Amino acid sequence: MPTLTGLADFTGIPEGALARYVLAKWASAGNEALLQIGPTMIERLWQIVAAAEDTGEDAARMDAYHTLRGMLSWLRSSSVEP
Repeated sequence: MPTLTGLADFTGIPEGALARYVLAKWASAGNEALLQIGPTMIERLWQIVAAAEDTGEDAARMDAYHTLRGMLSWLRSSSVEP
């Protein structure tokens, strides 16, 4: 709370409003991440799944898994500390 108190004093924004913002930001972190990678990337990821499901074959699903894993590890690498 000392951080929020100092920020409230500096900005003139009530502490409660800041606390609510911080909690909302934390709670929506997953959604925000999806928004940051963008709808085009989300659609690309989904198309891999959809194409594999359309075949109905386990081998296609496994190929999709490996493709998605590679793409997600690339996306994740920018957000994970070494």
